[in-house]
Amino acid sequence: MTPPHRRQFLCLAAGAAALPALPRMALAQAYPTRPVRIIVGYPAGGPTDVVARLMGQWLSERLGQRFIVENRPGAATNIATEAVVRAPADGYTLLLLDTAAAFNATLYDKLNFNLIRDIAPVAGILSAPSVLEVNPSVPAKTVPEFIAYAKANPGKLNMASSGIGVPSHVFGELFKIMAGVNLVHVPYRGAPAAVTDLLAGQVQVYFDPSLIQSGTSGAARSVRWP
Repeated sequence: MTPPHRRQFLCLAAGAAALPALPRMALAQAYPTRPVRIIVGYPAGGPTDVVARLMGQWLSERLGQRFIVENRPGAATNIATEAVVRAPADGYTLLLLDTAAAFNATLYDKLNFNLIRDIAPVAGILSAPSVLEVNPSVPAKTVPEFIAYAKANPGKLNMASSGIGVPSHVFGELFKIMAGVNLVHVPYRGAPAAVTDLLAGQVQVYFDPSLIQSGTSGAARSVRWP
C-alpha cells in the first residue's frame, strides 16, 4: 500500500510525533508500551475505515502493540477530531483524517478546536482520486455525456454523499458549479450506505473519494473523461 521509504517514515513517526521533548532514540525504544487508538470520523466499512484497519494491522505487527480502530462518525468528522484534541497528548490516541478536516475550517463558523493549533501531523498515508460513479440506468459513459444528460434532466438525478461537508459532498457541489448542472444532494451516514443505494438505483450518482470499497466497481459504473 505504501512504498518502503514511506513505511519506514510512518513507523518512526508513529513513535516520535507525540513526545518531542524526549530523546529520539529513547522514545523509539519506549513507544508504544500499551495499545494505541486510531480514531476515524466515519462509520465502519468506508474507505477511511478500511485504510485505518490496514494501517493498524501493519503497525501492530511491526511495533508489537495493538492499534485499535475506533469509529466516531458524525458532523463531517468533527466529532472524531474533537475526541482526539481532548485526549491526552501522549501519542496513544491518533487521528486518521482526510480533506474534510480542511473543509470544516470554512464550513463551520464555530468549532471547539483549531486543527492547525491542536493537532500535530505525523505522516501522509495515501492520496486517492475522486471518481464520478453512476448507476447503469444513467445513459452516460463519459463526463461530457453525463453533463449533457444532467442538463437535459435538471433536478432529476440524485447525488449521494457520505455526509454533509465531507469530500464526496464538496466534490459533488464543485462539479455542479463547474458543469452548470442541477443534481439533488442526498446525504448518507457514511460511504457504505451511499454506495449501497447507488448500486440499488435509489440514487444515480456518487463522487467517490476512493475506490477502496467492495462492490463499488461492480454494478455501478465509473464515467471517464472522454
